[in-house]
Amino acid sequence: MKEIDKLKAGLEYCFDDEEVAALKSNAIKNCEIYNNMDVTDRQAKRDFLKEMLGSVGENVDIEKTFNCDNGKNIFIGNNFVGNYNLTILDVKEVYIGNDVMIGPNTTITTVGHPINPNGRRKRLAQASEVRIGNDVWIGANVCILPGVTIGNNVIIGAGAVVNRDIEDNSMAVGVPAKIIKEIEKPI
Repeated sequence: MKEIDKLKAGLEYCFDDEEVAALKSNAIKNCEIYNNMDVTDRQAKRDFLKEMLGSVGENVDIEKTFNCDNGKNIFIGNNFVGNYNLTILDVKEVYIGNDVMIGPNTTITTVGHPINPNGRRKRLAQASEVRIGNDVWIGANVCILPGVTIGNNVIIGAGAVVNRDIEDNSMAVGVPAKIIKEIEKPI
């Protein structure tokens, strides 16, 4: 089995593999183009995102500096705001619903590395998808880890590290993020 096939299957793979590394190189080039676009030309930026990412809804804005690992594994709904310094390590799929706001300096990662140093020395990684529902507000400096699902109508407090699923209609804060209260359901 090739390393790219292992990656797609959710198995441990070598991230130094030529095919795998090529995905990241392409994403880095696309991010560089995007980040150097005229910030006042929102339509041109949105059009470029539609080519660069897996899918993009209407009224999507991502500020400088945006970084990703693939691009084609990011699927964004309508009415999305990604504030400054958004990083999405989309080795596997990242699904973002409608009406989502993400604060500055946030990282969403689908990839992790072995606990055993021998695996890290072999440049191994393993990835699992991340899902973010509708009507979600993610505060500044949040880190969302691989395999997490964030439900609908959720607030993630600034500085949180989300390492487990967060249920609908809740607010989670802290390191690791814990639900501290239920929030009002949308009308």
